[in-house]
Amino acid sequence: MVKPKKHLGQHFLTEHAIAQKIVGHLSCRYPVIEIGPGKGILSHYLAEKKPPGFRLIEVDPESVAYLRQFPDLAAAVIQDDFLRTDLQQIFSPPLSLLGNLPYNISAPVFFKILENRDAVAEVVCMVQKEVAGRITAPPGTKVYGILSVLLQTFYTAEYLFSVNEGVFFPPPKVRSAVMKLTRNERTTLPCSWEQYLGLVKSAFNQRRKTLRNALRSLIPDAASFPEQLGELRAEKLSVEDFLKLATLLPKEKAVR
Repeated sequence: MVKPKKHLGQHFLTEHAIAQKIVGHLSCRYPVIEIGPGKGILSHYLAEKKPPGFRLIEVDPESVAYLRQFPDLAAAVIQDDFLRTDLQQIFSPPLSLLGNLPYNISAPVFFKILENRDAVAEVVCMVQKEVAGRITAPPGTKVYGILSVLLQTFYTAEYLFSVNEGVFFPPPKVRSAVMKLTRNERTTLPCSWEQYLGLVKSAFNQRRKTLRNALRSLIPDAASFPEQLGELRAEKLSVEDFLKLATLLPKEKAVR
């Protein structure tokens, strides 16, 4: 028996129809890494789909021992912390990610995806509904923010469906949602990744200011702002607008 552990943010999905629906949104064109499989409700449906390969990364020793009892899963289980795992040592790119993400590590998981953006072609995951709404939000909405811009720079982000609290054990205090990321064709930026990250964070960390003022330390030449972008606030800018601003940053070697 696997007991859910609060410090790991474990809320086990119990509704098989939802688990099957989640896995059904994977293309299974690539090898799949499942993040935190817990009791394996997604894992069994993943094994049935027979992707080119799959691995289950689980940090909880009790869950690992439980999963290794099943013949269709035993060889796929890796006991490790996903956030510290070298994904490209498990599978050569491209690869897919799947998971019911613990709420307390969802943001670090998405930043890890961004760090591995040239390896991770597809992500299907369940997160807190608010987080899914934020990541998939279009410009001009109140919830559009840092993760929205960074992920939408490299991925098409889709909000798939909402999930009620009652299909988990123990039930979380908030609703969940399933979302999908599909890698787009962008391979380079007009600046380094570190510069782009700093640009987006600076814009949203001072979101009440116009960009001309919020980004003064990064783009000191106010006259260089394209068109009317300098008078706008961060939530009004599209990814393409942020990429225009990135061309105004001091030149460094662009990275993939």
